[in-house]
Formats: sequence, C-alpha cells, structure tokens
Amino acid sequence: SQLFIKDLHFDGVPMRIYLPREPSASKRRGVIFIHGGCGIFGSIRTYERICRYTARKSDSVVVSVGYHLAPEHKYPAQTLECLTATVHFLKTAETYGVDPARIIVCGDSVGGTFTASVCQELGQRTDVPKIRAQVLIYPFLQALNFNLPSHQKNADVAFLSRERTVNFILKYLNKGCFLKEPILAGSHVPESINLKYRKWINPDLIPDVLKLGYKPPLPTLFLPQVHEEVQELFEPWVSPLLAEDAVVCSLPDTCIVTCEHDVLRDEGLLYKKRLEDNNIHVTWHHVEKGFH
Repeated sequence: SQLFIKDLHFDGVPMRIYLPREPSASKRRGVIFIHGGCGIFGSIRTYERICRYTARKSDSVVVSVGYHLAPEHKYPAQTLECLTATVHFLKTAETYGVDPARIIVCGDSVGGTFTASVCQELGQRTDVPKIRAQVLIYPFLQALNFNLPSHQKNADVAFLSRERTVNFILKYLNKGCFLKEPILAGSHVPESINLKYRKWINPDLIPDVLKLGYKPPLPTLFLPQVHEEVQELFEPWVSPLLAEDAVVCSLPDTCIVTCEHDVLRDEGLLYKKRLEDNNIHVTWHHVEKGFH
C-alpha cells in the first residue's frame, strides 16, 4: 500500500520499479539493485521483499534489474545488461522523481560483481551523471586465488563452499567442470600474472585476526592448456579486483559488507584496501556471525 510497483523494460532489459506513493517535497534518492545468484539463477521476484523494504525504509525509488541468466544468455550479456539498465536510469531519473546526483548501485554476491563492473565502466564517462555510491554485499571479485584465508576457513560452509564457488563460475562461463580442480589449485595462473597481481591479491594484506589457522598453499604446476580455456577469469568484468589503478581511482564512495563465514570474505577486504589506497572513501560493515 505504501509503494507503486511496475514492471518496465530499460532499453530491452527487464526492470521492476518501486516508487513510494507518498508525495515528496524534493527529488528522491535512487537505488539500482542488481541481484545475486552466480549469474545463473535468481530473479527480480526472488528479491522482491528486500527491494520493497529498501524503498519503504529509505524513502527511495528502487529499480531492480532482471538481467537474463547464463548459460542460455552467454557471458558477458549479464554485465552488459546491468550497464545498459544503469545508464538508462541515470539518464531518465528525473522522470521518476529521482535526483540524478543521488543514485547508488547496489548488489549482493555476483550482483556485487556486476555493481563493481558497472561503476568501473562508468567512472570516467562524462555523458551520464556520476554514480553517487556503490554498495557491495559479500561480492565475488577475483578468480585467481582460491586459497586465501577465507577460502580455507570456510571451504565447506553450507550453501557456498569453495568447490561450489568454482563450479558456479564455470557454469556461468559455460566451461567444463573438469577445470575445477586445476583452478582450485591455482594451475590456471602463470607466474607472470601472479607476480603482477601479488600487490593486490595477497594473504599478507588480510588482518591477522582473520588469518588464524591459515596455511600457505604448496606451489602448483602451471598448466598452459587450462589457462587458455579460462581467459575470461582474468578480465575485470569477472575479476573487478584486477582493474588498473586508473580505473579504480575514478570510483564513487563505497560500502562493502563482508561476512565471517563466507568464502568470499577476503575478496571484499582486498578490494577495500585497493579502494582506500586510491583515496576512495570506503565504509566497511563486517557481520561476525554472518553467512553468504
């Protein structure tokens, strides 16, 4: 009763918009919400309650992006649709009573990945209003190292185990499951790439209090044939943590949410450090007893 809800298409991308019915004296804030589900499941309907709650409690206009799922719609269709929908809303925000200067992009899990990618793509563009902030809720941000402290500690946690994470990535990219074991071992990454990104993806950057029980993995044999099969893993659209500093320094204010019992916990922490190193304002919320 408090919201007007309507299904739309933004340049061909399915959307659901949640507009507070109460008149506002000024233009409202806007929230672009990108749902999780590893790019292969989840929907606007799955996240109906959280979007309604956000619109009511923050008195904001919320638009939920219904990007088409993989593997039927091949990568990078999902990122491109999220980008298309975001650009459309930024350009037409005032039509919905939204201040274009007060729009955030928000997403959980792979929705956080898509959020990070959208903000990286739009950071230096001048043809659309600047995104005010990004909210990354336990995001997936890199596919180089699956042996970080949080991967080890939470390897067998229910719902999103370490192995299932890689299985979902392979399904999203339409790759064979036979690649899972060498990727888990790190055999898909040549030494040159490991050296290049060690300054950003390194267990030494994780606070000691979160590294209890961590054991550095044994060296693994690089397998060139596996590397060739999974080139997409090294692209910032899959691994936003690998974006260059020139891209990262143009990002908006950021809120990152991590959970203690989550294999992806350390990716959020590493991205937090990268952003702060590039003078981006970051708010970090850690849920000590939280799960993915």
